[in-house]
Amino acid sequence: MKELHLTIKVTPNAAKTAIVGLMENGVIKMKIKGAPEKGKANQELCRFLQDVFQVAKNDVILISGVASRLKQVKIVGKDEEDLKEILTAL
Repeated sequence: MKELHLTIKVTPNAAKTAIVGLMENGVIKMKIKGAPEKGKANQELCRFLQDVFQVAKNDVILISGVASRLKQVKIVGKDEEDLKEILTAL
């Protein structure tokens, strides 16, 4: 089964949730609408990734970074080609 592992640097409390860009080291930079309290920003991040990658809720897994701006996320059923298509479309 395909799996995509992403490293994402988030900035919470933004006006809207969006992918801002790709850093030189391959880290995806994002702004998150949710506040960094009680898991709201993490929930918003996972919801956004579900929508963008068109996967089920259980297919987006926050591996690490629950209390950090730098997060490791696994997306089940997607791969690097899917990521390239999404980043190109932005």
